[in-house]
Amino acid sequence: MHHWHIITGGYPPQPGGVSDYTRLVAVELARAGDVVNIWAPACAFADPIDAGVAVHRLPGHFGPRAIAQLDRQLSKNPGRILVQYVPHAFGFKAMNFAFVAWLYARRRANISVMFHEVAYPVDASQSLKHNLLGVATQKMAAIVVRAAGRIFVSTSSWEPQLRAISGTAKPIVSIPVPSNLPVVDDCLAAQAIRRRQLPVEGPIVGHFGTYGDSIAKLLDRILPAILVEVPHASAFLIGRNSEVYRERLISRNPQLGGRIAATGMLADRDASAHISACDLMLQPYPDGISTRRTSAMVALAHGRAVATTSGHLTEPLWAESGAVAISPVNEPLENAGLVSRLLLDGKHRKQLGAAGRALYRSKFDISHTVAALRGA
Repeated sequence: MHHWHIITGGYPPQPGGVSDYTRLVAVELARAGDVVNIWAPACAFADPIDAGVAVHRLPGHFGPRAIAQLDRQLSKNPGRILVQYVPHAFGFKAMNFAFVAWLYARRRANISVMFHEVAYPVDASQSLKHNLLGVATQKMAAIVVRAAGRIFVSTSSWEPQLRAISGTAKPIVSIPVPSNLPVVDDCLAAQAIRRRQLPVEGPIVGHFGTYGDSIAKLLDRILPAILVEVPHASAFLIGRNSEVYRERLISRNPQLGGRIAATGMLADRDASAHISACDLMLQPYPDGISTRRTSAMVALAHGRAVATTSGHLTEPLWAESGAVAISPVNEPLENAGLVSRLLLDGKHRKQLGAAGRALYRSKFDISHTVAALRGA
């Protein structure tokens, strides 16, 4: 049995991918027999109640008072420390040097760090302000690396960056992010959703996410082209902000309004049923699919055929596995053509869905995360 202190910039009911991921990891560690304490910023709403998981809310957002309280409590009750690291998650406009200095001061403790992100990019095309932020977050990440006894990354693409900015020779282990949405096997519910939501008798292409600007721009270029090319197809937009995005999309493509449905934010069971109602999930990413993309993991875990994009963060395993249909980002015609062909080929879609589910179980399931974290 291990005693964990998980430090995170957000925990449910606070929204966010890292927040949901942290709860999933905490619950699974507790199920494995460990004692889990969560240390997270203050929240106005009630914390989730999970067996074996104690949630402690710190004052403010990892300022001096919060760090002092955290230091006192961990000194009284030592154990394994696991930091869910995203630079902007710890406040101070992503430049909380006090927090990373505190971690470094405790470097002789048993500290593990999961890098969900490393640093803000530095680029000649950016403003001086943004490049200063990039340099500052690189310095912070280097300090965190030196504080950590064990280093984990959500994608192997982070490893070269971490080594370059820190000079570390420590092992860096990639732990892909699992799906944070349980699969609900309810064929009747999925069939009812298809009949109720969309009048067109044909394949349904879905997207699951939160419709941030960068991904919405990709959908803008790909989704209408698919629906024009496959006139008997429809689209499901699933997840938070999907209704707002639908309104924007059909304002530009009014002829498609009757063929695009949006769910808004759903309870887990309903979200799972809507994903299962889709024939294919369109999940494009501006930096390419990678093992840090939770929404892709959700689609794979549900056994849906996945069409996605490759980019600078895409690991070799995606092309090697043959488990997703993949085309280069910034090639919208190629992206749309790939999906259109899949919508017309039910046999290939089923093969992709089965391969994706098998890949998920073999590499991405939460059991692999827990095994890596609990290892010596």
